[in-house]
This record gives sequence, C-alpha cells and structure tokens, in this order.
Amino acid sequence: MDIALKPDRTRVFVEIALTIALAAVLAMLRVWKMPQGGTISLVMVPLYVLALRRGAFVGIVAGALYGVVDFWIDPFPPVHWIQPLLDYPLAYAACGLAGLFAPVWRRAVVGSRIPLGVAGAILPGVALAALTRYAVHVVSGVVYFGEYAPEGQPVLVYSLGYNSFVLVSAVFAAAATAAVLPALDRQLGGAGPT
Repeated sequence: MDIALKPDRTRVFVEIALTIALAAVLAMLRVWKMPQGGTISLVMVPLYVLALRRGAFVGIVAGALYGVVDFWIDPFPPVHWIQPLLDYPLAYAACGLAGLFAPVWRRAVVGSRIPLGVAGAILPGVALAALTRYAVHVVSGVVYFGEYAPEGQPVLVYSLGYNSFVLVSAVFAAAATAAVLPALDRQLGGAGPT
C-alpha cells in the first residue's frame, strides 16, 4: 500500500472524539426516559454516521468509548458488575456494526447514487446495529432486571417490550442519518476505512 493512501490517524481520532461529544449532547436532548434506564433520543446518529463513513472497527471503538462516557454521565445503579458492561460499552459498540455497510455507502457516494446508498447502506446498517444493540439490552434485561417484570409475565416478554425504546430510537436515528450523512459527505468528501 502506498504511504500516501494511509488515512490520517489524527483526523480519525478527532472524528471519534467529536462523535462521542456530539452523542453525549444528543443524549441530554431526550424525548423520553424509561424508569429503569434507557431513553428515546438521537444519540445513535453520530455513531451511525461515523461507522458508515469510517467502517465497523472505528464505529465499534467509538461506540464502546461513548458507552463508558454515557455510564459516567447518566448511570443506572448497577445490579451486577457485568450489567454496566452490557448496557453501556457493549450495547453502544453494537452501533458500530452499521460500518459493515460502509463499502456500500462509499460506492454509492462515488457513483453519485445517494438513494441507493440510503437503501443499500444506511437502512440495513442501522437495522443491523439497532437490532444488535436491542439484543444486548434484552439479554441484560432478562438476566438482571427480571425483578421489574409484572407478576406472571415472562421475563423475556417483559425485556423485549421494555427495551423496544431502542427500536423506536433507531427509526428516528435512521431518518436523521439519511438526512445528515449525504450532506456531510458532500461537504467533507467521502471517508475511507481506517
């Protein structure tokens, strides 16, 4: 590989830092806060945008780091030492899985086929990431938050319903990502994987 083609690591680190900061700000602008933790907000948008621009590895790292920051900002009292790991860094690292569709997004941008990029990269990338994050929260809910389930309701059913806030947020985040990412790429130019 030609040395001139290597991505600027400093720029990637700055993009990760800005993504984490923007996600932290968006986390404070919540539409709804759940009683045992979790919010409906646009917090996932910067994580999705970064992942789709830079790839899954950078997206996963940024998501995990944001999860640590989110735990510091607004922690739910841990019930077990593994529970915060699941609900914060691991759950937000899942947002980086949208980056698996970064090559599809780059091909669409290079070919000036943004609608194809939205349908072929943003929507499936956000769906994969959101469903994975949802699954992590459901597991945490089944293992650690079963005591909140109503009497007679299976813990899995309770956790599936309670954690559906992730899916609601993902719908809003997908729409916002579809609006922001093309405009960002027009202004900054497409980014390659790191």
